[in-house]
Amino acid sequence: MIIGNINNGIVLDHIEAGKCMEIYEVLKLNELECTVAMIKNADSVKMGKKDIIKIFEVIDLDLDVIGYMAPTTTVNIIENGKVASRKHLQLPEKVEDVITCKNPRCITSVERGLKQSFKLTNREKGIYRCIYCESEAK
Repeated sequence: MIIGNINNGIVLDHIEAGKCMEIYEVLKLNELECTVAMIKNADSVKMGKKDIIKIFEVIDLDLDVIGYMAPTTTVNIIENGKVASRKHLQLPEKVEDVITCKNPRCITSVERGLKQSFKLTNREKGIYRCIYCESEAK
């Protein structure tokens, strides 16, 4: 397998194995004109298996969405063929329009147009709750 070197772009590394397609879809990477490579179930000394996404262009990414979906992810920004910066993600304090509240009595079920907004209430267990009704996200 040959995947070319990135001159300028982004590498999402240390994604939990099996999560790269979900991240690809949520971030709408299919709409990009540049090359996007996904590597699933790559061997990893640290994690056993991991996924990797290579984006052959520097774009704006919602790091909170990635942090929510795959908090072990490392974001590497590549410039001139070298890692210019690296960020280790973690669970964000708040996520919007990623999770949908399942409570049928929540105001978001009645009022269309309200953002689906959830706050992190337990970092150790990764529990998020709706900011309107306090229902736990599933």
